[in-house]
Amino acid sequence: MISIHNPDRYMADLRQILSQGRKRIGILIGAGAPTAIRVDEHNRLTELDGHPLIPDIAGLTDAVIDALTEKDRTTIDSLRDEIDEPINIEVILTRVRRLAQVVGDSRIHGLTGNDYEQLGQAICQAIGDKVRVSLPKGPNPFSQLVAWIAGTHRAHAVEIFTPNYDLLIEEAFERARVPYFDGFAGAHQPFFDAAGVSSDELPARWSRVWKLHGSLGWRIVNSLVVRSGGRDTTELIYPDHLKYDQVTRLPYSALFERLRQFVSTPDTLLLSSGFSFRDAHICAILDEALAVNTHTAILAFQHLPITDEEPASELAYARPNMSVYARDGAIISGVGGVWRPGQHANVDWLDIRRTFWRDFKADGSGGFLLGDFNMLAQFLALTQAQQVVSQLPDEESDG
Repeated sequence: MISIHNPDRYMADLRQILSQGRKRIGILIGAGAPTAIRVDEHNRLTELDGHPLIPDIAGLTDAVIDALTEKDRTTIDSLRDEIDEPINIEVILTRVRRLAQVVGDSRIHGLTGNDYEQLGQAICQAIGDKVRVSLPKGPNPFSQLVAWIAGTHRAHAVEIFTPNYDLLIEEAFERARVPYFDGFAGAHQPFFDAAGVSSDELPARWSRVWKLHGSLGWRIVNSLVVRSGGRDTTELIYPDHLKYDQVTRLPYSALFERLRQFVSTPDTLLLSSGFSFRDAHICAILDEALAVNTHTAILAFQHLPITDEEPASELAYARPNMSVYARDGAIISGVGGVWRPGQHANVDWLDIRRTFWRDFKADGSGGFLLGDFNMLAQFLALTQAQQVVSQLPDEESDG
């Protein structure tokens, strides 16, 4: 027997929750969010013949390695053979940093500890070159997300957690003149304030932006982690969580503790978009919080069919207060099933349905749309609308 999940029911409930502004809401934005945004060579939004605003982790890995010298690429090829887990640029960078810490003056693959430190810096610089893009001009998914955040009077600030290094969400807030706090205080060289991260003393209209893996523009000045405001500094992107001195470790430990605190708070809803659930550090915190706090809920909007979303599905089957909404099906309250829209009595609902559902086509396309960050941002922006005129072409939106 195959279970059926009606997307109309769950999206109607979600629209009501999101429009009220009473619940504590967080958003986990993964690398798939900017990847879903396609732009042309002039950084303008496009749907045809465009390329991702920022490549996914596989594309980023290839691009970074291609940007290194031939000698560095040879070293990385040697390191690949020693790594058992799935390889990406973050795994490689962690390996390089660990070698930099333990090798000293001896040599592994012909490199000393200092050589590995320089290789790590070169990798970070290459990552920065690929992720320091600017937000496309005009309306875009990040601006729609900020418009939704700012458009409702809220009892609690919206908190955004992201492992991404880019400055896209910050740029969206600033374009819209919507205030936010990212853990840094000051004007000349804003410094990281761990006490400010752990408190809730700012007004609810100040959103929170927590960069879990560091960010472009972070650097160390006089034993303080400061934010430069630019995109040129890359020394504090992607931390090795195991071995860092106290100064460097502080931002990451405080930010991960903030995530733990947030998801452990009762009556909390965390939406995730573009997150693969392959980050062991983040998933460990989510798993622990879901286990001890049954009044926390996580809704994971995933882009692929449900069978291809194994890490998210595994967590959802283990923790019934996490739901996975994939393209062709969902796991809700620990029960997996396929999507099947119902017969909604309100004619206006058909236009609303088109913002999250498209009937399957002969080529297998269609289904639940909100695994695409572009569609989720539009859905959020429209949650307060009683009547919606779909932006999808008619031939693709027959519902």
